[in-house]
Amino acid sequence: MSGFNWNDLRYFLDVARTGKLTASAKRLRADHTTVSRRIAALEEALNVTLFDRRPDGFSLTAEGERLRAVAEDMERAAIAAQGLVGDADRSMSGTVRIGAPDGFGSQFLAAHIGRLCDRYPELEVQLVATPRVFSLSKREADIAISLSRPTEGRLVVRKLTDYSLRLYASADYLAARAPITTRADLVGHRFIGYIDDLIYTPELDYLAAVGSIAPHLKSSNLIAQLKATLAGAGLCILPRFIADREPQLQPVLGQEVSITRSFWLIIHEDLRALARVAATADFIAETVLRRHSEFLPA
Repeated sequence: MSGFNWNDLRYFLDVARTGKLTASAKRLRADHTTVSRRIAALEEALNVTLFDRRPDGFSLTAEGERLRAVAEDMERAAIAAQGLVGDADRSMSGTVRIGAPDGFGSQFLAAHIGRLCDRYPELEVQLVATPRVFSLSKREADIAISLSRPTEGRLVVRKLTDYSLRLYASADYLAARAPITTRADLVGHRFIGYIDDLIYTPELDYLAAVGSIAPHLKSSNLIAQLKATLAGAGLCILPRFIADREPQLQPVLGQEVSITRSFWLIIHEDLRALARVAATADFIAETVLRRHSEFLPA
């Protein structure tokens, strides 16, 4: 083991999580040849094969699985050391990646995140606003905003807020169609919703609140649904913290079609002691609390 380099474990652990050299290279800010070389050096130093190389990516061998457990313990120790010593002066520098649903991330958090950057000029904030579930154990994000509360894993979870949704349509759409005064009037109207097999969390499957509706236009992206609704493509269930800011949209059937969902803030237990992560999480929670009336309007 004279050629063993502790730093090679960083590359090993990331490839074990992503399964791909190119993805890990981007995350580690290296080129894929460097990542491949570091993995090969680690295998040579340990005299084992850690990955099965396949056309669709890398998968761990039995020896790789055993090393992964050790490497994750070392990663936790390194993070703890940084929290206890490196962050002792509470200086805010480095990178924090926030994974959030597209609506919350693009329409709410992006409008306020600049204040966090002003507060901590040396902090690099990465906002990934994408309709998906983020794996904190694979380090896809340092902080995740979720529509559901996780029940497994070494996670620190806090509820941000409930939020309400209603049925909306553009003024132009409503003016050109038969009036809607009861649920029965919805028959024959066009609806916008999610693509069934791309709904990544059951909390988004809420068209049943309207009735037996088959949307004419479907998208996996909430912002696309919003834009289509604004353009008069049909009726759509939208969060009030987004739709109520659009003067062209009008609520349909008011309280008769009203849905409540929740946002949860999640941090991996290993990262909770890092000052930059804790400060970012606190900023998000404080911002949501300050703008609480937008999520649950009277």
